[in-house]
Amino acid sequence: MRSFACMVSALALVAAVPALAATEPAAPGQAQAASTAATPYTAAQFFETTSFSMANPDGLAFSEGRSHVLISSDQTGVFNAYALPVAGGDPVPLTASTTNATFAQSYFPDGRRILVAADQGGNELTHIYVRETDGTLRDLTPGDKLKAGFIGFSDDGQTFWLTSNERDASAFDVYAYDATTYERKLVFQNPGLNVTAVSGDGRLVALIKSHTSANSDIYLADLQAGGEPYLISEHTGDVAYDVSGFGPNGATLIYTSNQDGEFAQAYAYDIANKAHNRTTQADWDVMYVSFSPNGRYRVTAVNADASTELTIEDAQTRAPVRLTGLPEGDITGVRFDPGADLAAFTVVSDTSPADVFIADLSTGQARRLTSALNPAIKEGDLVEATIVRYPGEGGVMVPAVLYRPKGASAANPAPAVVLVHGGPGGQTRRGYSAMVQHLVNHGYAVLGANNRGSSGYGKTFFHMDDKKHGEADLRDIVAGGDWLRAQDWVADDQVAVMGGSYGGYITAAALAFHPEKFEAGIDIFGVTNWVRTLESIPAWWGAQRVALFDEMGDPATDAARHRAISPLFHAEKIQRPLLVIQGANDPRVLQVESDELVEKVRANNVPVEYVVFPDEGHGFQRRANRIKAQESYLAFLNRYVRKAE
Repeated sequence: MRSFACMVSALALVAAVPALAATEPAAPGQAQAASTAATPYTAAQFFETTSFSMANPDGLAFSEGRSHVLISSDQTGVFNAYALPVAGGDPVPLTASTTNATFAQSYFPDGRRILVAADQGGNELTHIYVRETDGTLRDLTPGDKLKAGFIGFSDDGQTFWLTSNERDASAFDVYAYDATTYERKLVFQNPGLNVTAVSGDGRLVALIKSHTSANSDIYLADLQAGGEPYLISEHTGDVAYDVSGFGPNGATLIYTSNQDGEFAQAYAYDIANKAHNRTTQADWDVMYVSFSPNGRYRVTAVNADASTELTIEDAQTRAPVRLTGLPEGDITGVRFDPGADLAAFTVVSDTSPADVFIADLSTGQARRLTSALNPAIKEGDLVEATIVRYPGEGGVMVPAVLYRPKGASAANPAPAVVLVHGGPGGQTRRGYSAMVQHLVNHGYAVLGANNRGSSGYGKTFFHMDDKKHGEADLRDIVAGGDWLRAQDWVADDQVAVMGGSYGGYITAAALAFHPEKFEAGIDIFGVTNWVRTLESIPAWWGAQRVALFDEMGDPATDAARHRAISPLFHAEKIQRPLLVIQGANDPRVLQVESDELVEKVRANNVPVEYVVFPDEGHGFQRRANRIKAQESYLAFLNRYVRKAE
């Protein structure tokens, strides 16, 4: 997987519709701001919508007596862990941080204590804490510069496993913790691979080794036989592998691979017989496969043209579980109770944020447990997306998620924004985004472009930009702006570009290398100096660093090309207004990246606005900061992009 940093909130849902044909552009002087038939809402109203997410997929989600489901929520403005009553009612707070986002990981088998994860101000150095029954928190992974993670509980509930890079910053070792005393033991000293799962009996550790961005391998380490990793994915050529987890009773390892074609499919490796069996056939990438704790149910998720198609089926008969009582939307985050009688999950759509539902698996009947959308906002005022494809260079068709504001027409054309996802290799998906819906609600069309190099459209498309970043992938974004201008309902002189992380880089690059193509740009913690960024990748990236260097180029040998594509060294070419948003604690894109770009562009006598959040990292976790950023986006676009009649 490539994950330099995907900033844009996931946009996830529904099947594809045919590509929309381009029409003639509006005549000069015809453009004016689009009116909207919907009630206009403030950024605060959109972000007063509550975010809900399920506990760690490797954890235990149900409390003692199955009375509550463990979730994370930002209902106070900062993410914390909550126990959500299965019978209905308000979530019960389990943590109360007012500073650091705290995310639910798992109940203990006793169904009373929980594990949570939190970093410090967005620095991504996550620690794992136990919340005792009296509400006190205990750091199980103390230290100043380490990063830790939760893997899971043993089948007998007496042990849980955490990873930590305290021994070696570039390698995550596996520690076994006693579930009662919290005494720990180092059980696997990692030689530098990516730990993905531990079998329920504690015997096997599953690992991924990334050779390049296109080629990886799966290893198993038998802790009862010395723990030396051994290869189970012998292959030739470029094949990517990813581990979903161990199957029922630890008899199989479930993984995905694109070994048989463009898209990743699911396979089961029989550990005893050393046999590989394909278990899923899909026309898109299989995202993951998981099982209920007792192995009765199998969950399969497929990334179908920027939407998630999820199925729950009997693991033996493959008969599907048919759920009723659900609104339209993508089902995500399925969690089972120990006996697999109940399943909790979220449902999300373009116009409705993720809400938690509970279903009785014997009947399939589901009930809603939360109402995430701010009640001040009418869902009918929000806009559903469509999937479009527009032409890039060389005949490549670029997939995109399009939001057309209400009231936009040839007589009343809308200003527009090309939205660039993070990565490299991310994907703009359908689903609810407060950021997008707020802009659309105020009359802006948003085109979430999936330029070549995006995931989800096959491995050929995914690798089209390898060591060519800032070239054809950037021109795909420019082509997205051209496509928007060709729509008669878009104001052809009012098109901006914006994005975060890698999307922020593309935004700044568009202004530098195509200086007249967009009216303005919004760079949200984007890379501006690839030479320094690649040299400063955190040690804990480990094998991902190797894959990133393969894709982007090694700074030791490709520094000249990195300098050539870095906006910072070409900032004198930027002539259009720029807004830069940055977190001071960002470990991936350092604040100095944004500081220097702002200074250089201001020297051009170009309008530059700059917002720095002292308590954020790579992505904004605090509601107040998200509101301020969103207000800045809209005010900037209104000032420099939307033109009066």
